[in-house]
Amino acid sequence: MGMGCTRVVERVCAATGQLSEAPTRFETSLDVCNGGVLWALPALSANGLLTKTEALFSLPKGYYSCIHIFLLLAFMALIRIKTNEQLRYFPAGEGGKWLGLDRIPEVRTLREKIKILAAPESVAQWSRILSRHWMDNNPEAAGVLYIDGHVRVYHGSQTPLPKRYVARDRLCMRGTTDYWVNDQQGDPFFVVSTPFTAGLLIPDEENKTLTVQLHHLTNHLSDQAARNLAANLNATETIYPGTELRLIYKLVSDEIPPDQEV
Repeated sequence: MGMGCTRVVERVCAATGQLSEAPTRFETSLDVCNGGVLWALPALSANGLLTKTEALFSLPKGYYSCIHIFLLLAFMALIRIKTNEQLRYFPAGEGGKWLGLDRIPEVRTLREKIKILAAPESVAQWSRILSRHWMDNNPEAAGVLYIDGHVRVYHGSQTPLPKRYVARDRLCMRGTTDYWVNDQQGDPFFVVSTPFTAGLLIPDEENKTLTVQLHHLTNHLSDQAARNLAANLNATETIYPGTELRLIYKLVSDEIPPDQEV
């Protein structure tokens, strides 16, 4: 069963399909390694970490529930465990005390759980709910949006991505750009990942417009979120500074005929 397993009966029941999830049960403990992460739990809850998770995500019957996995990933981020592999070198029993369990899952088990939870439709819907939750909680900060681009370098050879400047390396390297949409305080609302190509900007001096096109995203929910953002931005009728060009935002996929493959 692995090191740190003390709730043997519950684990056997989970392995035979007789337990849907292990109950969270805390015990008096001293000197819990990185136990200070529990001080961040109110802030994580207030920011919507567990909002609609049980409604949108589900796991097969087993020892660990969706809440356990979400909390574990959040706590990993807080103590700077950046990859699942690094969890191998952390005391499993100590981590279990954060969750009210005997131990945290093994890396292989955690990967399997994440793969199930990472369904694109559920993730996109959850992201949309969280974005709306953050905007509704602070409408004054949402009045001004700050869009920031972050380059993700691509080291493979499967596709010839365009080169872009990577500030941290001071080099031009192949990759994609993630566009983070933040409020005026720098807190993120959502992120859009898309290749930045020459077709993104289309100036029209005759009609005095500058069209900013966003390429087709990974799923229709992300496309719809981008369309809503474009509609709100177009309503502002913003003029690009130093020119007479009015900014127009739209998706490239909106110009593709319905009977044509994307």
